[in-house]
Amino acid sequence: MNKIPEVSVVITCFNYGRYLEGCLCSVLAQTYEDYEIIVVDDGSTDNTPQIMTRFADVRNLVYIRQDNSGQANSKNKGIKNARGRYVAFLDADDLWEKDKLAKQVRLFENKAVGVVYSRARVIDKNGHSVTFNFSLQYLTPRSGMVSRWLLFDNFIPFSSSIVRKECIERLGAFDETLSMGIDWDLWLRISTQYEFDFVDESLFAYRIGHSDQMSKNAEERRKCSDRIMENFIMNYPDVITDANIRKVYSYTYCNRGSYNRKFDKKKSYRYFFRAILKDPFNIGAYKGIVKNIINYSGS
Repeated sequence: MNKIPEVSVVITCFNYGRYLEGCLCSVLAQTYEDYEIIVVDDGSTDNTPQIMTRFADVRNLVYIRQDNSGQANSKNKGIKNARGRYVAFLDADDLWEKDKLAKQVRLFENKAVGVVYSRARVIDKNGHSVTFNFSLQYLTPRSGMVSRWLLFDNFIPFSSSIVRKECIERLGAFDETLSMGIDWDLWLRISTQYEFDFVDESLFAYRIGHSDQMSKNAEERRKCSDRIMENFIMNYPDVITDANIRKVYSYTYCNRGSYNRKFDKKKSYRYFFRAILKDPFNIGAYKGIVKNIINYSGS
């Protein structure tokens, strides 16, 4: 491993042993060959170490095992050990298409581009294709300087992302004090100085529906989201206009109003009213209130 590779593939794993072999094989099958693989085992208690013995002879693979320290820490460990000009991230339960790296790396010929990503297809825990709607307004892939759009929602599938390493060196790695949204936080920081680009194809398979995925803790997710947004707005005040910030908050409150409709109707109403206060022209907020009323009347 004396030659420095162009791409460092960082795979983090915590108790994903049953998926890890398929994940690694999807990287080793790449048509683009100038890469290294860094697997960070974040204290797995399953058969992950045994799975890794099957790849002991792979010359361009480094296996790092550490005590459980969380997803941000393990990803940062991978970055610290990465030698390539570009860092490609892959979760151990996902799979790449064989031409993923080849199609994405070429977009870095534009020196202004800091992150390249792609669309995703969705599979279930058994690898079967699942129909999933990515057509929401703010999940539409975008290129160029994307901060104003990215603040609405994270439209970058993590396991599709490749990052110019200098972006991380200049703007910092993953925030280890965040339990959720660490990739969104990083993309927002990078978006202040670099362009983003994407390949309009599904170049990886995103696996959903298995019990080991991160808990859908709504309250913790809300706290992390608020903190990420507030920090970004405070630290980069000249990147987003006040009008856009109001629309972002209105959109966010609408989403929370819709989410809480089934669980807490009073909280749902409060979020929709907050959305209107931020942006009185947000039709979605008024529609949300009407849906609440109709739902209540029909209950």
